[in-house]
Amino acid sequence: MTKILSAVAWPYANGPRHLGHVAGFGVPSDVFSRYMRMAGHDVLMVSGSDEHGTPILVLADKEGVTPQEFVDRNHAVIANELADLGCSYDLYTRTTTANHEHVVQEMFSRCLDNGYFVVQQQLVALEPSTGRTLPDRYIEGTCPICGYEEARGDQCDNCGNQLEPSDLENPRSKVTGATPEFTETDHYFLDLPALADALRSWLEGREASGTWRPNVIKFSLNILDDIRPRAMTRDIDWGIPLPGELAERYPGKRLYVWFDAVIGYLSASIEWARRIGDDDRWRDWWNSEDARSYYFMGKDNITFHSQIWPAELLAYAGRGAKGGEPGTFGELQLPTEVVSSEYLTMEGKQFSTSRNYVIGIREVLERYGPDPIRYFICAAGPENADSNFTWAEFVQRNNSELVAGWGNLVNRTGAMIAKNFGEIPQPGTLEPVDEAVRAATLAAFDMVGDLLARQRVKAAVAEAMRAVGDVNKYVSDTEPFKLKGDDQRERLATVLHTLIQCVSDLNTILAPFLPHASNRVHAFLGGEGEFSPMPVVEEVSGLDEDSDRTYPVITGEYSSTPRWESRPVTVGAPIAKPTGVFAKLDESVVEEELERLQQS
Repeated sequence: MTKILSAVAWPYANGPRHLGHVAGFGVPSDVFSRYMRMAGHDVLMVSGSDEHGTPILVLADKEGVTPQEFVDRNHAVIANELADLGCSYDLYTRTTTANHEHVVQEMFSRCLDNGYFVVQQQLVALEPSTGRTLPDRYIEGTCPICGYEEARGDQCDNCGNQLEPSDLENPRSKVTGATPEFTETDHYFLDLPALADALRSWLEGREASGTWRPNVIKFSLNILDDIRPRAMTRDIDWGIPLPGELAERYPGKRLYVWFDAVIGYLSASIEWARRIGDDDRWRDWWNSEDARSYYFMGKDNITFHSQIWPAELLAYAGRGAKGGEPGTFGELQLPTEVVSSEYLTMEGKQFSTSRNYVIGIREVLERYGPDPIRYFICAAGPENADSNFTWAEFVQRNNSELVAGWGNLVNRTGAMIAKNFGEIPQPGTLEPVDEAVRAATLAAFDMVGDLLARQRVKAAVAEAMRAVGDVNKYVSDTEPFKLKGDDQRERLATVLHTLIQCVSDLNTILAPFLPHASNRVHAFLGGEGEFSPMPVVEEVSGLDEDSDRTYPVITGEYSSTPRWESRPVTVGAPIAKPTGVFAKLDESVVEEELERLQQS
């Protein structure tokens, strides 16, 4: 049994999530985590709401509320959306907690003591109308390297180079459109050049392993060519203050939101351990060389997970050119893999919250439930290349694959058994056709499992649905609905027993992708309780000086997760005629949803 850290990107608490968000981090990480639990590994899946930074201040001001009130509301919304989608976090928390602040300040202090923070002056962009610091990502302009006109103040998404706001040609504020004012101020810079050799050695080792997606490892190595110190403080009054006496010296500075956000993977693990009453349990995933860690996100966050976060970990451990010693957390393990997805567009256009061109997760869940959207993301999501969501394909995949493929197999198997026996029948001697379909279904465990262990979700779900097709073909080949005489009853029993055993196995194989549906099929098979344990949202008390505060978290009890293996069905177990596993969508859905988009 291996310790598996499933580190899932922290959604920014600026509003509800849309489909483009969860396609990159939410569903793929949950499919992987559910499978790894089923495969017998000890999984710790953590994340939370990223709640600091200037954008929160800007949006809170616009609504006339405090930043804390603003993120309190959005954190609760996001937590409930992700839980209803079935994302099985051990802990989904938030960055505005005392626990997180303490962990971030400890990381900063040790990196500083080890010599990997240097004070330098920086040209800082200010919003002319307010005098407030503009975050890098709220500044757009022309990339000085490739000429891309919508480069951001921290990087160019076209050529991938790291930038500073002052590098941009014709910079403009994304808040007001005004030209930012630049002023010089002291900031703490993470000395990335002093960590460059260690970073390159680590990344080249990851490249040699052959496990990283080619686009991710290539991008990660390329950005090392232009590595330079990066500012990790901001002049802002919302965020985590500098530790100790530095807070008194620099009362107007806060740690950069991206410095504190990536540390959330560690702080969430520590919070989880404290909440279960075993304060050092997190170390099993962070200090052990045998543990493995997988970081799930969209491609716009690769820089922070393959360069900035590993650099922080190396600096904390004193593993750069300046040496040093680890702090109280010990030597923390670097990512085993950065699992980055590409972009999902909708009807050929980019998702845009500002233009209200989005599909809210809550809307999809309320209108269609979690199964169709989870399936679409698994089957057609942006795993290795940009992909496009269309309502026509959404309806087509639901109706032709979920309903007509898997749902129809479950329903007709159950209906035939209920009609002819009322219970799972005792089989007779298997014929070659029976043995062949059983062998094909059993083989799918290895094929699908191998793909999921390597985060190849699209290929894995395709393989699972191919196995569904094999069993549907078995029904066509054996024609159990024609086996009606007494002299054919044993053969009918054999075919139907074979069928329901295949359905049971396929339900196990499809459970990571479709946990909600797996519970319904499990109930149809006579099972009790949840087959795929579901996350819950709980209101918890804060820790440390937060003790008088409560907030919602996602958590769950996943110890009952079934094993990734075939389980013999029980002869004599009662089987009633099942209701539909999935709902067929009317073709009118396409026109209705496109009309909603036009009206938004």
